[in-house]
Amino acid sequence: MTDSTSIPASPTAPGDRVVLVTGGAGGIGRAIAEAFLAVGDRVIVADVDADAAAATASALGATALAVDITDPAAVAAAVDQVVADHGRIDVLVNNAGILSVHGMLTELSPSDYELIVRVNILGTFTMTQAVARRMTADGVRGAIVNISSIGGRQPTPGMGAYESSKAAVDSLTRWAAIELAASGIRVNAVAPGPVLTPMLRAGMPEGSPAREAWASRIPLGRLAEVEDVAPAVVFLAGAEHITGVSLAVDGGQLLA
Repeated sequence: MTDSTSIPASPTAPGDRVVLVTGGAGGIGRAIAEAFLAVGDRVIVADVDADAAAATASALGATALAVDITDPAAVAAAVDQVVADHGRIDVLVNNAGILSVHGMLTELSPSDYELIVRVNILGTFTMTQAVARRMTADGVRGAIVNISSIGGRQPTPGMGAYESSKAAVDSLTRWAAIELAASGIRVNAVAPGPVLTPMLRAGMPEGSPAREAWASRIPLGRLAEVEDVAPAVVFLAGAEHITGVSLAVDGGQLLA
């Protein structure tokens, strides 16, 4: 185990960074983990599903970590475990979130909305706070990249609960960026449009009217693959003079 008190400023260039990816067991999170591994970084695949985290980490050559991001005590213990095992955390990717609850404003139950708030907003806050505290204490000039959504800027009927939570993630990104800058910690977000995760592929199979309708809104003519999102995350993790931005990865949808 490395003594964290002797660790110099964290590297921001690719190669041997310690990268913690929440929600890393599938979809966008798995693609992000693969992208960091491809440039030589050490990756911890964190997920609330311990079995899925273990399977993904084994397949990729990463480290698995089970954590519930809505539980502050569990998050603090997980951060301590990563530092004990790897010496530091250089990059946190807040990818974990839920998109499974939908409903119109006049129909959605408060309890369903509360679930989204708890995971997407409070979970992102809890992870950011715990890792930022540790980076600051250890003198690590690290990077945090949140996954938000262009839905936070361009609403879609029936998806307002999710989209408003992602607007909050963008706001949290700016809040963290301005306060953590003095410690050399950069905080940015990547805001995808619709991404063809396994869940979305099942709900919008190729050739379906719903998928064609959404693709027609995108100037580049197609929905994103998970591999389209990951390079933006890796870029922001290493972009030494960028902080407080939310980078749209949407094929131009916000232009339409």
